Amino acid sequence: MASIGHIVEQTAGSEVLKRARQRAVLVPDCMVEARRIANTVIAGWHGRRKRGIGENFWQFRPYADGESFSRIDWRRSARDDHMYIRDREWEAAHTVWLWADMSPSMMYKSTLASVSKESRALVLMLALAEILARSGERIGCPGIMEPISARNAAERLATAIMHAPLTEGLPDTRMIRGASDIVLIGDFLDDADRVMERITPLARRGLRGHVLEVADPAEETFPYTGRTEFTDPETGEKLTSGRAETLREDYQQAYLARRETMSDQLRRMGWSFTHNRTDRLASEALVAVHMHLSGMPPAVNRSAG
Repeated sequence: MASIGHIVEQTAGSEVLKRARQRAVLVPDCMVEARRIANTVIAGWHGRRKRGIGENFWQFRPYADGESFSRIDWRRSARDDHMYIRDREWEAAHTVWLWADMSPSMMYKSTLASVSKESRALVLMLALAEILARSGERIGCPGIMEPISARNAAERLATAIMHAPLTEGLPDTRMIRGASDIVLIGDFLDDADRVMERITPLARRGLRGHVLEVADPAEETFPYTGRTEFTDPETGEKLTSGRAETLREDYQQAYLARRETMSDQLRRMGWSFTHNRTDRLASEALVAVHMHLSGMPPAVNRSAG
């Protein structure tokens, strides 16, 4: 007869395998959606590309008096009897670490949303990888993929995610060296102080950070009424309320206070904070985070919610 411990271990192993299979099925569709969104918002963007010293061609522009004749592209100039300078792209490849929370709470999807938080987080991460890779940046994922600079970095990241072990909590960042950007995507439902205890040391190491909170609309509006049973997806603990609507006001105050506390602390230490609801467009958050990465924070609203 199998011991209770052995049965529990088998059950846990089956659950891990089930989650791994679910993620393997989810990632390819997320990659397709990520590429669609990236193509939608990338029009007119040049990322960090600037004129300067480099090996890649950027653009032709008219010759200006005083510039060196050695920079003139004579073949292009011969086409219409005007002199043109051949500008090269500024070589400023930077490392951007991308991470998305894959813990059980991210699987939540209410009837008010069309996608789960996990799906939205993966789409945002892969879309960012697609855009940054096109700009020549190095893309990495803590504990999953070392930084690479390649046009297909998003595809390679998607493949790495499909085969990565399941983890919970914020990532192990000991492998990150030097000044880099890190984008953390998740629901961040833990107490704000606990989250900040993990994030603050990253800022002290010189990392430029960007936190993107993904939320289901039901987590903000608390639309429940009558007798309702709530289950913690992380611990399995249950709470039953005879009249759930009586909890709404206190719940909303606590939920929004957690977000406000975390966002205020992040901004005080120089990090950006954006939130995105799964009933809103993913492109809203993508644009906001990309602007922060480019050093151009949105002037009006720093969240995309």
